[in-house]
Amino acid sequence: MLEQVIFFTILMGFLISVLLSPFFIPFLRRLKFGQSIRDEGPKSHMKKTGTPTMGGIMIILSIIVTTLVMTGKFSEPGVETYLLLFVTFGYGVLGFLDDFIKVVMKRNLGLTSKQKLIGQIMIAVVFYLVFRQYEFSTEIRIPGTEFAFDLGWAYVILIVFMLVGGSNAVNLTDGLDGLLSGTAAIAFGAFAILAWNQSQYDVAIFSVAVAGAVLGFLVFNAHPAKVFMGDTGSLALGGAIVTVAILTKLEILLVLIGGIFVLETLSVIIQVISFKTTGKRVFKMSPLHHHYELSGWSEWRVVVTFWTAGLIFAMVGIYIEVWL
Repeated sequence: MLEQVIFFTILMGFLISVLLSPFFIPFLRRLKFGQSIRDEGPKSHMKKTGTPTMGGIMIILSIIVTTLVMTGKFSEPGVETYLLLFVTFGYGVLGFLDDFIKVVMKRNLGLTSKQKLIGQIMIAVVFYLVFRQYEFSTEIRIPGTEFAFDLGWAYVILIVFMLVGGSNAVNLTDGLDGLLSGTAAIAFGAFAILAWNQSQYDVAIFSVAVAGAVLGFLVFNAHPAKVFMGDTGSLALGGAIVTVAILTKLEILLVLIGGIFVLETLSVIIQVISFKTTGKRVFKMSPLHHHYELSGWSEWRVVVTFWTAGLIFAMVGIYIEVWL
């Protein structure tokens, strides 16, 4: 029964995204919701100006509908399901506001960093309050072992740090056609397997729904992209994957399974520190995917290489947790 639910979950998530796209993409184009390309970005990206963005709305709709329908087929949606959907939707709304300001109000930087940070923290705190209300564990477990330690009240600090940092890290990865869609599908697929292994079926169904939704979106987001997910999608996916890691008590393993997101973020941090302290840049451009672009790699080669690396990270993470 559960195997059938999982199969139809990924199929439903995929089909909703695929079927929405031919209607939603022209709608975004008519509204002139086109992507603005930063002048300081790679010059090859200027041809992408005007490509419809905010396609993350399709991903979020697919995730919500698929999760609720398929969880209901298996059992009644539990608090885990609603927590996952709350964070996904909350960060999606925050991303939508950012995109709306960029695209409609023509402010290329969108929300200020302070406004975005306040929004991210508020959602994280609400999540923590509900999390503690239902007495979820505040322990941190070392992957592949039975060793765990309880953070107690300090767990709220970890949740805020993970949700803010994780959503921003995933957001940074969304810079090339299909890059985030593919890496997110791999990471959520890995967490679906691990949630299944823990008998956390609500979390597994949600993770599979996300994987199906982004794979369906990838049909139209692969190079040359016909639509971008924008911050609407990337912030939602970032919040979602962090919440999955928290609910499965795989907070530490997220660093490995989400290795691509971590490397992208580290490249930005290293670049900023290096430039401010020495006046020199370590990379041709950050985040990391732009460095390889400016090194002469084609966009497709960068994306496939990062997908491959993401798959390796995911497989190692599953091995550590399940078989080590």
